[in-house]
Amino acid sequence: MTTTTAHPFDTAISLSDNTNGGYVGQTTPEYANMVGPFGGVTAAAIVRAIERHPDRTGEPIALTVNYLAPVSDGAFDVAVRAVRTNRTNQHWIAEVSQDRGITTTATAVFGVRRDAWSDTELTMPDVPDPESTSHTTVPGPVPWMRNYDMHYVEGAVPTDAAESASSTTTLWVRQRPARTLDFPALSALTDVFYPRVFLRRGRMLPAGTISLTTYFHVDGAELAEQGTDYVLASAHAQRFARGYFDQTAQIWGRSGTLLATSHQIVYYKD
Repeated sequence: MTTTTAHPFDTAISLSDNTNGGYVGQTTPEYANMVGPFGGVTAAAIVRAIERHPDRTGEPIALTVNYLAPVSDGAFDVAVRAVRTNRTNQHWIAEVSQDRGITTTATAVFGVRRDAWSDTELTMPDVPDPESTSHTTVPGPVPWMRNYDMHYVEGAVPTDAAESASSTTTLWVRQRPARTLDFPALSALTDVFYPRVFLRRGRMLPAGTISLTTYFHVDGAELAEQGTDYVLASAHAQRFARGYFDQTAQIWGRSGTLLATSHQIVYYKD
């Protein structure tokens, strides 16, 4: 008899039907953050909820997630609603809630991609391959980061209290244990970076993402070509000002395909 064990990520974003026409999920300790669950896994659960909905058309094009409050350990509800369906795109509203109220809101665009002229102006960073870059053991009690095999090229988590003139972090990363990349997993990867203010200031500070927008640049077939391989993730901030900073990020396939880009605004206290 063969026993199949679900991947921890699939367990973390597993959803069942609730009595209100939506879905119910359950936080898992493997994806815990300093406060509440890893924001990327919450975004992934929203993508999974829309993918499961019978009215869904197409694949993810864009996703904006607003983190109103931490999700508490335990059950949470995900309500998703298609507000308009056009010929090639579909617009969604989503809410994550618990007994104490709404914790997360989101909007998403799904769509059907058509053959058209294409080009990528952005250039993938020229870095050593992951096999020649050491695996990084992340310091501190942050459980969700243990689910990723991370090979930092630059901008690793600071350990020496030295400030940096640059906020850029670039790393090769994939899920651990390895898992075929899909849209929920790609959604989570756009939030795989620790806060940029840690790098600039050389130490951990109270910080948390308030709003995260992800743009998906591939369809399901192109994404499936990535398999379980590493992707290259790079992020930097533009400005730190009065308790908030922004972050821009790119996720690249090893072959140079730009898979996704993201932008987020982060609160910090120094």
